[in-house]
Amino acid sequence: MNFRMAAMLRPGSVLLLGGLLSACHPPSTSTDAQNAEVPALRRQGNVIEVPTGSPLLAKLQVEAVGTVELSSPVVAPASIEAAPEKLVKLAPPVAGRLVQIHRALGDAVRAGDPLFTMDSADMANVRADQAKAHAALIQAQREADRQKLLLDAEIAARKDYEAAELGLATARADVAAVADRLAQMGAPASAGARGGYVLRSPISGRVVEMNGAQGGYWNDINAPVMTVADLSTVWLSANVLERDLASVAVGQNAHITLNAYPDQKLEGKVRYVGELLDPETRSVKVRVAVDNQDGRLRPGMFAQVRFDGPARPATVVPATALLQSGVGTRVFVEQSAAHFVPREVQVGTQQGQQVEITGGLKAGERVVTNGGVLLHD
Repeated sequence: MNFRMAAMLRPGSVLLLGGLLSACHPPSTSTDAQNAEVPALRRQGNVIEVPTGSPLLAKLQVEAVGTVELSSPVVAPASIEAAPEKLVKLAPPVAGRLVQIHRALGDAVRAGDPLFTMDSADMANVRADQAKAHAALIQAQREADRQKLLLDAEIAARKDYEAAELGLATARADVAAVADRLAQMGAPASAGARGGYVLRSPISGRVVEMNGAQGGYWNDINAPVMTVADLSTVWLSANVLERDLASVAVGQNAHITLNAYPDQKLEGKVRYVGELLDPETRSVKVRVAVDNQDGRLRPGMFAQVRFDGPARPATVVPATALLQSGVGTRVFVEQSAAHFVPREVQVGTQQGQQVEITGGLKAGERVVTNGGVLLHD
């Protein structure tokens, strides 16, 4: 455009042309220029600096390393067992025929209830011995009384009276021996059916096993006809490894998870820590008493138990602060404002979202707890 043409343009046309040129080339703001010039971070040796104005600065969360009371739980496999003193396998002390079974499998029984009745030749022989002993006692008592009268009348010699007294003592001993034998067999001392024998339950509980049948002959006095158990309280038997033994003690709380009921948690207390170490598994039996009033727990069930370890002060950081670095673990420690250095740490147990730091950090130091992956090379 030459001078003549420019002179012919009106002032409004000049303003319009200037506006169009401005729209095609908008001026740059100072903020955009600064963002374009500020790097996300700078590295000076081992130190990472996040400059003021860096977009990373708003994404980093920094917190002080804290100290809490932490316990190291011990986890062990376990199984449910009946309490040994409340599980009775009932074998008859005599051989014979099972003439009546008074309780069926699963029936509840009380101590003293009859379980089964036998017709036994062995029992008949014991009753016969009892009758003979009582008859001999009566005869010996009569002879002793007669010899006493003769001695008082000076008709018989004293040695005859003494012999009668000895015979009476022997007869009494024979009666007591038969009574003791009957008591050991669980039979009443009073004479009943000559060959009848009734076995009664020594404890209250339920019939959990039945091996005999009515009318069958039972000739093995070591084999149980039935088993009665009181399962209102059962044992949880856990195998605790040798290295964890120092963290388990009597009275300690135990948290139980059963394979059969994984969503239901049970609680108990340690009642016994074994005295012997299994040389093959290098473990010790730890028993926990568990209430079983509802009958859900059955001997033989598998479970897992967690014992609360003793509380101790521990340095912890959020799990989000930890970053994997090769075979190690590192965190970013704030050296000064917006200046961070990576540091290798040793980790211990984790409880919830907190992780124990056993080495590499001290309480009070500040670490990046969120966004540290942005600094991680």
